[in-house]
Amino acid sequence: MYGHFSFFYGLCLCLLYDSNLQKEYTVSMSELIYTSEVEEMCCVKQGPNHGPAPIPEEGKWVKAKDIADISAYTHGVGWCAPQQGACKLSLNVKEGVIEEALVETIGCSGMTHSAAMASEILPGKTILEALNTDLVCDAINTAMRELFKQIVYGRTQSAFSEGGLVIGASLEDLGKGLRSQVGTMFGTNAKGTRYLEMAEGYCTRMALDANDEVIGYEFVHLGKMMDFIKKGIEPAEALEKSKGSYGRFKDAVKYIDPRHE
Repeated sequence: MYGHFSFFYGLCLCLLYDSNLQKEYTVSMSELIYTSEVEEMCCVKQGPNHGPAPIPEEGKWVKAKDIADISAYTHGVGWCAPQQGACKLSLNVKEGVIEEALVETIGCSGMTHSAAMASEILPGKTILEALNTDLVCDAINTAMRELFKQIVYGRTQSAFSEGGLVIGASLEDLGKGLRSQVGTMFGTNAKGTRYLEMAEGYCTRMALDANDEVIGYEFVHLGKMMDFIKKGIEPAEALEKSKGSYGRFKDAVKYIDPRHE
């Protein structure tokens, strides 16, 4: 087995002598140190050298050899070691450099401070630098690792979008008011389900039919409400203007406050 390994290792080193490959390597072969077994081996030249497989990037097929060859927008999630918190990370990379980062966290109160620091750390770094940088929280580090794999393998949201996505595209995922879309639901065997937070916003009432089954809910879009208040609208009026409903809310036999009933 050791002999097979030595042969393979020696073969790989000899391939570096090929004149076609020497142009791609900046390290002089004379600077490398070899075992006596390798020095005594003859060289076997490389045959085919077709380069890396092309990956889709912003509507083009690119044979990426350097970090600067990478441009992509993508997002994904990571988790901490005890799996008590998670991070959704969105990155917009142009020519290998992170130009935009959106960091969203859930499950651990300390992660919000980590996200604040990561949002300062990430922009301006290459994706390789970011991969090897402590992003304060293990979940954010894991998300960076998963996104790196997506990006370098061409599995991104902008793979087939000509020209890629503009800087700031991640904010579109947050919607009006720029708030993360978080679903928060609670349920017990004895009392059933309670809707607390939906993608639309903060759930204020749940609608029940004659069988006490959920048929809809009312919500407040907190982002819109805060925008109204900042424009000088009274809080009570802003609250009403920011309300909406989903499902057969108006057909309910009974309404309940999911937090108190």
